[in-house]
Order: sequence, then structure tokens, then C-alpha cells
Amino acid sequence: MPTQMMTKLFNEGDYVVYPAHGVGRIVGHETQSIGDMEVQLLVVSFEKDRMILRLPLSKAKNAGLRPLSTSEDMTKALEMLTIRTKSRRTMWSRRAQEYEAKINSGDPKSIAEVIRDLYRATTQSDQSYSERQIYQAALERFVRELAAVEKIDESSATEKLEGFLKAA
Repeated sequence: MPTQMMTKLFNEGDYVVYPAHGVGRIVGHETQSIGDMEVQLLVVSFEKDRMILRLPLSKAKNAGLRPLSTSEDMTKALEMLTIRTKSRRTMWSRRAQEYEAKINSGDPKSIAEVIRDLYRATTQSDQSYSERQIYQAALERFVRELAAVEKIDESSATEKLEGFLKAA
């Protein structure tokens, strides 16, 4: 995609999703000289992580930068939470790698699958430390996007998500 089209796709103030870090907000565009080249950069702020990302516009698509999901996409992802699956008997280390890959994909449906698979009701057995860590990472990533899409705060988004989990 040409750089000019990417610039129009991502405007200052827009929320975007960067797969490795989740929801961020575009705070500007910059031009930097590297050697004898001019590079157009997209500046994305991740407030929760207190991080600023400068991403070359020419690399934005390959890096997986995308606009926020639509409300319909988030509804489909929330519905994933209600689908019951058979528990898998593969080794935890293998499943943990798969879960991390799903979280880092940035895809709300994949992240919802991780949440669903690792969710434990208060009546169920405890999770291991690593299960809790992965579950929390997935939950935070999903809640941030849900909150941004629905223009609600993160605690309201968490309540909505938990409602789906408890209904399953």
C-alpha cells in the first residue's frame, strides 16, 4: 500500500491496534532522515504501557497495524466466549506457546479463545502462575480494544466480558 494511502488510513487521534502491544492512539506523523533517505513515521502512543512507537509507514501493514475492530467484530469475538470446547491434553508448554501467539496476533477472536480456554469460575480449581499470567495478558488486551470500540471505560468493558464468561 502506498505511503500516502497509509497516511490517510491512520489519522492523528485515531485508535489503532498493534499486535504486539494492543490498543494505541496515533499522536502524529514524523519525517526522519536516516542517512540520505527521508522516512515517514507513524507515532503511536500506548498510554497504559507508557510507550511511544515510531513505525515507518511503509512497514505498518507488514507489522500488522490495523484500525480498531468494528462493533460487529467485537460481538463475534464476545460470542467466542460462550462456545464450550473440549479440554486439550497437550503439554502446557505447547499450549502456552499457542496462547501467546494468539494474543500477539492482535485478532480479537483469537484472544477471546485464550480467555475462554483459561477462564476459571470461582468454583473451579486454581490456575498455575503461568496460566494466570497468560489469562491476564489476554484479558487486558481484549478489554482495551472492547473499551475503545464501545467508547466505555475499561472496568465497564471487563464487566461486559465477565458477563459473557459467566453465562457460558
